[in-house]
Parts: sequence; structure tokens; C-alpha cells
Amino acid sequence: MTLSVIEAVTGRRSVRRFLPTPVGEDVVRAILAAASRAPSGTNIQPWLVHVVTGAAQARLSAAARAAADAGQGSLEYPYLPEKMPEPYLSRRRKVGFDLYALYGIDRQDMPARHQAMLRNYDFFGAPVGLFFTMDRAMALGAWLDCGMFMQNVMTVARGHGLETCPQQAWCDIGAVVHDQLGIPDDHILLSGMALGHIDPSAPENGLVSERVGVDDFTTWHG
Repeated sequence: MTLSVIEAVTGRRSVRRFLPTPVGEDVVRAILAAASRAPSGTNIQPWLVHVVTGAAQARLSAAARAAADAGQGSLEYPYLPEKMPEPYLSRRRKVGFDLYALYGIDRQDMPARHQAMLRNYDFFGAPVGLFFTMDRAMALGAWLDCGMFMQNVMTVARGHGLETCPQQAWCDIGAVVHDQLGIPDDHILLSGMALGHIDPSAPENGLVSERVGVDDFTTWHG
């Protein structure tokens, strides 16, 4: 598959059902190697990656589901403010309600919504899970660096005919990931990510989240 850079970026979406088709280690290595060309302040390259497949992935998924079902959360860091202001609250609600509609879940059906959330911990069926970490001693600039690295991973994956779903949900049960993967306490879990081949028949994969126009977020100076 050959995609232009613009196609790779604008066609990216968060895929929520994958085919079980295996992804070779050589492909994952190639994606990570290309993504490592991401910029970082003074070339510190703070990102670290844990790749899970096969039996390790199955064990992690089982432990994660058990913890989430038992309400045993362990927040790695606050991702959102306690009180979300507008227009961000409305944007968050809309994409959630749009996804529930594609799942066929009524927005008031909390048990069904919980089950949909738990699919995060099965990587939405993807054969490869990625976890991005860094040393807790790093300052805020390193978060920017790791974000650019993750964006590269998602973009480069599309060049290999693969899709992704970044999954901050894993940080809601960070202790499970640390324990299962042997991630030391002095490393912070930034995000998980599912990687694989998209299931084109899944209704939820038809979701294309809205974006505001350039003039809504840009101030021009000249």
C-alpha cells in the first residue's frame, strides 16, 4: 500500500474492531524504527515501548478485565480535568454518543456501555498491543516528545496497511500493566495502543469523528 503523507494523516481513525490476522515482528520493528525519527528536545528520545502479543497479551487482557470489573482502578495520571469546560465537554459527549449508536447501545444502558468499555482491554481484537512509557523523572517537554512519537507510529502503521487505536483507558488500571509487564514504578505509563488490520465489516469502524475548522482554532498574526 502506498499512501501520501496527507492521506496517511487525514485517513487515520481510531479503529475499534480488528481482524485476528497476525502482524509480524519485522513489521512492528519497521514501524517503530521509522517512528523514532520523531523530534525530541535536544534529542533526548524519552519514549519507551512494550510490545505484547500472544500468551502475554491474553494474560494481560484477562487481568485487566478482572480489575476493571471489580472496580479496582489505579489511575496512572489525570488525563482530563475534574470539571470539563465547554466546548470540550460537548465534543466528548458527541463522539461517545455517536459510537454508542454504531454499537447499537442506548446511551442510558450503563451495563452495555461498561461492556463496550471493557473491549479496550481486549485491544478490540488486535493481535498487537503497544504500551508507551517514559522515565517519571522527565519533565513536561518529554510528554510532547512522546506524543509526537506516538503520532508517527499511527501514521507509519497506515503505510504498512495497518490501523491503530490509541488507548488511554489502560492508564485507568495502570497498576495491572506495571505488574503484568514488569514496568518499574519509576516509569510512567503514558498510553496503550492497539495495532492490526481493520475489520471493514464492523459498524463502529465507520465512525469518523468531527473536526472543527481551521479558523475555529487559529489566530492569524501578520
